[in-house]
Amino acid sequence: MPDLPARNVFPHTAQVNGQGRLVIGGCDVVSLAADFGTPLYVFDEQTLRDACQTFLREFRARYPKTQVLYAAKAFSNLALARLLAEEGLGMDVVSGGELALAKASGISPSQVYFHGNNKSLQELQEALAWGVGRIVVDSSHELVLLERLAAQANKTQDILLRISPGVDPHTHAKITTGILDSKFGFSVATGDAERAVRQALSSRHLRLSGLHCHIGSQLFEVEPYQEAMRITLTFAAQMREYGLKLTELGAGGGFAIPYLRDQRPPSTAEYAEALATTLKSSLKELGFGEPAFIIEPGRSIVGPAGVALYTVGARKEIPGVRTYLSVDGGMGDNIRPALYDAQYEAFVANRMDAPATDVVTIAGKYCESGDILVKDVPLAPSQPGDIIALPAAGAYCIPMASNYNMAPRPAIVMVKDGEARLIRRRETYQDLMSTDVA
Repeated sequence: MPDLPARNVFPHTAQVNGQGRLVIGGCDVVSLAADFGTPLYVFDEQTLRDACQTFLREFRARYPKTQVLYAAKAFSNLALARLLAEEGLGMDVVSGGELALAKASGISPSQVYFHGNNKSLQELQEALAWGVGRIVVDSSHELVLLERLAAQANKTQDILLRISPGVDPHTHAKITTGILDSKFGFSVATGDAERAVRQALSSRHLRLSGLHCHIGSQLFEVEPYQEAMRITLTFAAQMREYGLKLTELGAGGGFAIPYLRDQRPPSTAEYAEALATTLKSSLKELGFGEPAFIIEPGRSIVGPAGVALYTVGARKEIPGVRTYLSVDGGMGDNIRPALYDAQYEAFVANRMDAPATDVVTIAGKYCESGDILVKDVPLAPSQPGDIIALPAAGAYCIPMASNYNMAPRPAIVMVKDGEARLIRRRETYQDLMSTDVA
């Protein structure tokens, strides 16, 4: 069989068959495109399960009291949620919708943590009613509101406080969350975090179990994690004078994946080694016991497992400037390139063995000049009807998808051992009008 180019950005089961076609999970993706239409998102079940097992194995080998919560914002789906539960993961949710999906999936509410910087009254009531394991509180307003709602429900709710340690994670500004100038969390530097601890400890219906911090996404360096952990634990030690007992510590997620062939983020083992080593040394230095340690991978679970498929349409050549190759999807199913300059590799899925001698810009079909999926990418020569594959498309594409230009959102399939099952059908025009009131 021909070699698979840029193997590091493809799912684990990806290969090129004797016809020069891309195969994932034993399924020829050109046949998948014919059967299910395009745009189509293909998830490899084996890659998903491998990622879950790797996070559990590598972190627990170094710190046994590690709990792995999947960050549902990366991609939420009932079939996926059930798979994650089978693999022993909990779930980190950030909205009432994600909470409802977790509930429908059959996961134990004790394994669900509810995040968010401005949870609504209704969302908090739903979380209390279901009995979620933890609510991660993000503001003084939420502390007051949650105390009142818990009192009305005659419950004592376990909470964590999300603090902002003031650490620059060296990633894109729009996915940076732990610096001082951020909408998330109680700042340590301003004293807000200290006031929040005192407020939470004085509550009659909230039980403060520990602290949480998340500093950003797609982090290629381990040092920001280590710095944030030291700051958080030092702060926790200072808060012992008010009675804080640290039984849990949440470190968030943000573990990077490769989108481009030359990107080499730390392995899961390298992340685990850096975090666990810093955690254990800081706990010992500060005189703490061994709290439960919570991590929240999202992108790093689903990102490498997903591949987006498109069909080639029009071609526009501007001599000496650029060649545009248009496909039948774009910013409606993947707004990441337009939103924060995300980059992808691209391949002609039915000509994987052909040399990439054509340099093109892959443009979407939407009525925006910024609707560009991949700019100036080397590609095998293509023609209308060919299938374009964008690997590493499993995270944040579908959750951020829209119906701009009244376009239906794409179908999603899960593949394993040569079989494909539909886990989300393609929207219809009727779906798009179903909520309209004439």
